[in-house]
Amino acid sequence: MKQTPAQRYLAEALTALKKLQDSGKAVIKSSDLSRTHRESLVSNGFLRLIIKGWYMPSKPGESSGDSTPWFAAIKDFVSGYCNERFGEQWHVSADYSVLLHARATLSPKQMIVHSPLGKNGMLNLPNGCTVIDYKVKELPPSDKVEIIDGIRSLSLPLALIRVPESFYVNFAQDAQIALHQLRDASDLNRELLAGNHSVVAGRLAGALRASGRKDLANDVIATMRAAGYQVIETNPFNAEPKLMKFNRVQSPYVLRMRLMWDAMREDVISYFPPEPGIPTDIDRFINAVEENYKSDAYHSLSIEGYRVTAELIEKVASGDWSPDQNASDADAKNALSAHGYWLAHNEVKRTIREILAGKNPGTAFRDDHGSWYRQLFAPNVDAGFLKPADLAGYRADKVFIRNASHVPPSQEAVRDMMPELCARLEAEPSAAVRAVLGHFMFVFIHPYFDGNGRLGRFLMNAMLASGGFPWTIIRVEHRSAYMSALESASSGNDIKPFAEFIAKSMAVNRH
Repeated sequence: MKQTPAQRYLAEALTALKKLQDSGKAVIKSSDLSRTHRESLVSNGFLRLIIKGWYMPSKPGESSGDSTPWFAAIKDFVSGYCNERFGEQWHVSADYSVLLHARATLSPKQMIVHSPLGKNGMLNLPNGCTVIDYKVKELPPSDKVEIIDGIRSLSLPLALIRVPESFYVNFAQDAQIALHQLRDASDLNRELLAGNHSVVAGRLAGALRASGRKDLANDVIATMRAAGYQVIETNPFNAEPKLMKFNRVQSPYVLRMRLMWDAMREDVISYFPPEPGIPTDIDRFINAVEENYKSDAYHSLSIEGYRVTAELIEKVASGDWSPDQNASDADAKNALSAHGYWLAHNEVKRTIREILAGKNPGTAFRDDHGSWYRQLFAPNVDAGFLKPADLAGYRADKVFIRNASHVPPSQEAVRDMMPELCARLEAEPSAAVRAVLGHFMFVFIHPYFDGNGRLGRFLMNAMLASGGFPWTIIRVEHRSAYMSALESASSGNDIKPFAEFIAKSMAVNRH
């Protein structure tokens, strides 16, 4: 196919964009590209404007209301924008600093930046987000500022001292996770004594004790009183947090999973009927599973990100890129996906047989989910759409979920979170909880580049089977409700809509 001048310009522009992304740029400035390249990328949907002079990568065909590109780029934009305006003379608020230390997967809608160069102005950003820059006389010493995900944040002890009491009510889970990141009370005590913070010391001691850090709470109280301060301990949490029974510092991602699981499980149980129990006729149960095979698996929730590939550049350069007309690649991939789903479905049936024969459901998932994934995408490897290395295991880069404000944790965090998910499934006595929270947590983690939605539903059904519940289909016509319920759990910490949705979907399948 003959290449047009527009396609040649686009191929050149994509090559330039790929070079920028490969160098680590997730947000693009006007000066990073020539005007011709920038205009070609924007007109073809590969770049979207953030503010004048700043762009975020996007995918052709996405609506302007799609929030995914923005939530994928938000931290990189704030970091790049503030570094350009303020150099190293800035940091975010104490509240946001604590959220960053707790590895929260949501960015606040309003981000406050402190800088001597600030002008007390507000910058309006996509999806209702804002950056407010407050002018301050001076910043903390450089050793009290840490860079987390590119954001200049207050050190954890200083941030905990500066957050208002309301933070423990509005962000109780994040506060508890942050408190468990303190190795000891030494740095906290130094900050408290240097600032004469007797009231804050009482609040922090109460928060530490309520979170299960009794040793640190006692250390704070004893140190302040030894220095002559009157300290009255108060608990700033609105409700007594669930104690976490360990003393050493744990991964904040693991802590978040434990807190979420413990907080959500009773709500899940309330929506489900009693378990039917392990069926006496296993073959009959598996045959019923097989009868549901032809119902299409709901398409993947995963978005691989907004990166330009060498294959895309080659397709544009050769004149083969025609997103509106050339559907052959899509048709081929659809056929391969259907074959992969069939192979993975057979693996899941084998896992269910093991569970019904007495294997611990969580252990069965731990042992088998890698095989489910490999079978799901094996046909794509055989056909050359994926490389063999793509089946190696968990993802090695970022992923994003379409139109979700929750950004899945880093690839490093996945290595902590997946073993924890397996341990939770192994220890959980309720099949309904294993099914609902297993599915939700799997998608929350997003351990693979693709297929997370399909694998999450396989996990859900394997766990439902462990209690004798029937295979449950999440139907495509209920996509909006399904996605909304998952978003409520991921971004709002509210599992009730998702538990109710799964329970109702199961009831439909039973009749």
